[in-house]
Amino acid sequence: MTGIASFGAYVPMTRLPLAMIQGRPAKDGGPEKAVAYYDEDCVTMAVAAAVDCLGAFARERIDAVMFASTTYPLREKQGAVLIATALDLRRDVETADFTGSLRCGSDALKSAVRAVAAGAAENVLVVASDCRMAVPRGAMDATLGDAAAAFLVSRDGNLAKLRASSAFANEMQDVWRADGDEFVHSWEDRFVVQEGYGPAMQAAVGGLLEKSGLGIGDFARAALYAHDARSHADLARRLEIEAARLQDPLFGRVGNTGASYALLLFCAALEGARPGERVLVASYGDGAEAFAFEIGDGISGASQRRGVAGHLDRRRPLRSYDSYLRSRGLQQTEWDAGTGPGLSATIRLRERDADIGLVGAACEVCDTVHFPQPHVCYRCHARDRWRRHRLSDKTGELLAYTFDFFFPAPEPPVVMTIAEVDGCRVHIQLADVAPDQVRLELPVRFTFRKIHDAGGKPNYFWKAVPL
Repeated sequence: MTGIASFGAYVPMTRLPLAMIQGRPAKDGGPEKAVAYYDEDCVTMAVAAAVDCLGAFARERIDAVMFASTTYPLREKQGAVLIATALDLRRDVETADFTGSLRCGSDALKSAVRAVAAGAAENVLVVASDCRMAVPRGAMDATLGDAAAAFLVSRDGNLAKLRASSAFANEMQDVWRADGDEFVHSWEDRFVVQEGYGPAMQAAVGGLLEKSGLGIGDFARAALYAHDARSHADLARRLEIEAARLQDPLFGRVGNTGASYALLLFCAALEGARPGERVLVASYGDGAEAFAFEIGDGISGASQRRGVAGHLDRRRPLRSYDSYLRSRGLQQTEWDAGTGPGLSATIRLRERDADIGLVGAACEVCDTVHFPQPHVCYRCHARDRWRRHRLSDKTGELLAYTFDFFFPAPEPPVVMTIAEVDGCRVHIQLADVAPDQVRLELPVRFTFRKIHDAGGKPNYFWKAVPL
């Protein structure tokens, strides 16, 4: 029967202490939020969550990718295709973007379950990711965070199965961002919660209980979307959910992550779930939707991932609030990114597999791996005798490095390296590491990141991160 076969998550290791937003010095152990660093956005986080989800799953078996986000930076260009390319999936994979509402993450997961149940696909990858920005030091600056969640929905998925769902549509102007707006806007908080969030979430959960014949006490865990910690606690009280059954909403640690928020909390709930338990998941946006999942036997062997808990253990606080502003491009600079055509579309197409997929080539004669693919093998001199060799899911080690204090970064230096992977050498930046942690032969893996903006568009490549 159709169900979830795997799940994964990504939370940026960069943390912004909330005290800095108010101009106060940060304290160890104080409340904070997760923020995408200058080389991260909703696409790079989506790829990282997908990698965490897929693990050793054969990628050629993926039939479709559904990508949910309200902050994908390009119009008239599909994010799901970019993600599928970065993951080196089949070229005939089906792709779809979900956007326009904070509920699009749960919409994508529901659509994947229905597609697999209807026989339209056997394995569907669902990824939800958002990188929303509040006005600096504004009312929402302390509550919005960045993260991504991913699920693999399969015909034989036995981690969790969707047993019932209920939706409630509610048209009102509460939280929005018009085309061209940099920041999220919200009407008065009390109005948003009392007239929108609270009634909609209660209606959706009430409808779910009525459809399923279950009581609120039948759920071992409740993963509830919330605007902030206060609205989350008030909703739990109104729904009569015991505190011990509430999934931590992660305020003061991650924050509200938009389209991925309800699914991120669902991932966290699955990390501690046991077979036979039920999990309530409720998402919000232009109304609300509630889901009842039943945990299957497969959850017992589902521990080989970093997940939410693993990412929460990895943290690097920013040095100052100005560092955060610089990482988001919110400080005035002498030069802007420009609005010209940017990088050549011809070159981008020609080098797509290497740049987006980190795909090299292995010589068919002597098996020597090259990156990027040349015409002639340097070892045996065979000409144009290659087979594809994906490097993005491999590990390597540093052969050389240098500190670059001139490359534009919020907190210099940028670490430039030569890494060896599968016998070939790759010139690549090192991310998520302090300068005093860098050493020769440092084991590394690879992560999809934003290199720069050119022509007003993000340009992506891979970076190394400590293993």
